[in-house]
Amino acid sequence: MRNLYLILPILLFGLIYIPSIQAQDRITGHNFATRSEVIARNGMAATSHPLATQVALDILKRGGSAIDAAIAANATLGLMEPTGCGVGGDIFAIVWDAKEKKLHGLNGSGRSPQSLSREYFIENGYSKIPAHGPLPVSVPGAVDGWFELHKKFGKLPMKVVLAPAIDYAKEGFPVTELISYYLERSSRVFKDMPYFASTYLPDGHAPRKGEVFKNPKLAYTLELIANGGRKAFYRGEIADKIEAHMKEIGGFISREDLKNHKSEWLEPVSVNYRGYDVWELPPNGQGIAALQMLNLLEPYDLASMGFGSTEYIHVFTEAKKLAFEDRAKYYADPAFNDVPVDKLISEEYAKKRGELINLERAAKSYSPGELETGETIYMTVADKDGNMISLIQSNYRGMGSGVIPSDLGFMLQDRGELFTLKEGHFNMYEPGKRPFHTIIPAFVTKDGEPFMSFGVMGGAMQPQGHVQIIVNMIDFGMNLQEAGDAPRIRHVGSSQPTGEIMSNGGELQLESGFSHEVLRQLSEMGHKVGTSIGGYGGYQAIMWDSKNKVFVGASESRKDGQAAGY
Repeated sequence: MRNLYLILPILLFGLIYIPSIQAQDRITGHNFATRSEVIARNGMAATSHPLATQVALDILKRGGSAIDAAIAANATLGLMEPTGCGVGGDIFAIVWDAKEKKLHGLNGSGRSPQSLSREYFIENGYSKIPAHGPLPVSVPGAVDGWFELHKKFGKLPMKVVLAPAIDYAKEGFPVTELISYYLERSSRVFKDMPYFASTYLPDGHAPRKGEVFKNPKLAYTLELIANGGRKAFYRGEIADKIEAHMKEIGGFISREDLKNHKSEWLEPVSVNYRGYDVWELPPNGQGIAALQMLNLLEPYDLASMGFGSTEYIHVFTEAKKLAFEDRAKYYADPAFNDVPVDKLISEEYAKKRGELINLERAAKSYSPGELETGETIYMTVADKDGNMISLIQSNYRGMGSGVIPSDLGFMLQDRGELFTLKEGHFNMYEPGKRPFHTIIPAFVTKDGEPFMSFGVMGGAMQPQGHVQIIVNMIDFGMNLQEAGDAPRIRHVGSSQPTGEIMSNGGELQLESGFSHEVLRQLSEMGHKVGTSIGGYGGYQAIMWDSKNKVFVGASESRKDGQAAGY
């Protein structure tokens, strides 16, 4: 009866609080806002654009595989989100094959031109590779990646898979608020580059929110690809136009470079974190940095520290610093270097490196370990057969190099900027070499079965974001959506694969949602604490609920994204 008297005033004023229904108290019950997960039986798609998510679902409903749907959505995103991806960029994927009960990894990154060497940069007075123009352009690998994925896992013809993107390119689509913002910012940088205005600035300005944007040039390019396959891009009309434009502007990518490109199927690598196997792709990407960080964090009782605590943020940051020093030294194209992946992600190595962490003070710098050896889009799709794909694709630096070949309707990537000119470095510029890569897909299995496909966009934020998603779910008990909506930690300033060395400890940037007291305590421990507007990544995820036999989806609240199923 006493409890009833306590509840009655709440009922009278209509402010009903039911503790057992967590979704009704998420904003007041947490230091961050979130929303419910999406749950469906037959298929799920989570992308950074609602219309691309709907394209993926349409392909699934037509009988396409998760891989068909992902390719269709990726092609659509290249049109609708050109500020992050497109056919001029690279691609990486991890695929769960439900029939084989096995993970497959695809490295679809392109190589530097054979006719450009480090000596060219040195002789012409470059101390680093420029961000824009023809010099940082490497061979775009996305289209070849599509066809490799489709050959192995596709069910529908590529003409059907690419049709939605082609139709949207011809008929137009309303531009979202976030992409409008990024296009306007990009236009300040690229407006005077050849073909930029004619492709992306209709009526002389970047499309504003809600305006319908068309890209008939990209529609033509996608039609060539749909009808002619990968050869149309790497050996046909598209290749000819890329080569001609590169010659015109002093670039080096040739038809021969395009012809010789090929993706690589490879085995993902993993560490076990508290009973869950977390999978990443080996270098030339940075995925194993997440695995190194998880190994360093596992000895600590993070759950008792609590989310957002000074203790947790401190140990997370120190683990990141340690992993990123190895990232700067060892992560590079394994075709040119003996990258010691197994040793870097071993428990023994993590134990040795973990002894350097001081729980009371922030380190100004760490040296890389000594071993006995030499803006982006993310999406995930699952189908009714249980296949799942974790896919990431990017041009680097948002839109890319600024180089738009002729009238093809897309921009070439500038991934070559991530090479270093430092002689003897693993990631030193060499002809025909794949640069260090930031984009990384992730996957989690448990007891040999799929658990989660996920990714976090955003340069060096990506491995940091991967770790935070895993820790949020496994240590702090958050659900799939909450794990992505929780405020994030971002440390900047570690030594870079491009040769820059960290010496002052970098800066610990904390998203809004952490308490002032925690910020003050971290500062007292020696961390240089700051904030950043943006830069905390973008997240999509799909989880398989093996008990109820349903898919659970989540999408980034910081982006335009959507998770949806049927």
